[in-house]
Amino acid sequence: MPLHTLTPLAPDALLGLWQLTDLPAELLALVPEPAHYTQLQPAGRDENRTRQWLAGRALAHALLRELTSTPTLLRNDPNGRPFFEQLPDYAVSLSHSGEWVAGIVARRGRVGTDVEMVRPKAQKLAPRFLSETERADAGDDEAKNSLYWSAKETLYKLHSRRGLVFKEQIQLNPFGLREAGVLTGHLLTENFRSRHQIHYQRLAPNYVLTHCFEPDAPSH
Repeated sequence: MPLHTLTPLAPDALLGLWQLTDLPAELLALVPEPAHYTQLQPAGRDENRTRQWLAGRALAHALLRELTSTPTLLRNDPNGRPFFEQLPDYAVSLSHSGEWVAGIVARRGRVGTDVEMVRPKAQKLAPRFLSETERADAGDDEAKNSLYWSAKETLYKLHSRRGLVFKEQIQLNPFGLREAGVLTGHLLTENFRSRHQIHYQRLAPNYVLTHCFEPDAPSH
């Protein structure tokens, strides 16, 4: 079954994981108004990217049905953040990598999630997105470098603002890598500084998942 897990983060917030085994036509059959999503589908994507995009919409609607029966469609704002057109106070975050799609839907607050395949690319790019302290902590561990990247992506989505410099403005405290845990992250901008708790888990030896739900934060 494509919907792999559905995890309550609170009575009004759900985290879902979708294992990508469906064809595009099968995924279109799982969303309301398939013609709407056919038109919104980004152009120029190969079939796998199309499947990931459609699975994200199918997952978002599957989570939404657990929280409300209100009909609505999913769109993206100018910053690329997904939102439900008829439910603007609801928070949504989606991510995909390889065979996994992750999503959070909440009735309030702010959310962010990211799933990443563990691969050498994260370590190669580390000088561009990790501070010296973070690089020293990650070392040569591919999983830890990928987890640092994933956690920073989650905070970026939580903040929903273009132009953040990952290396300088999104920072994480050093941590010991386990199968699951909580990381402490910080957003540092010109106007404010904030502290956040990011949950993580290893989906499999070659995937990591991070997510953050802040129910009391003002909606975007």
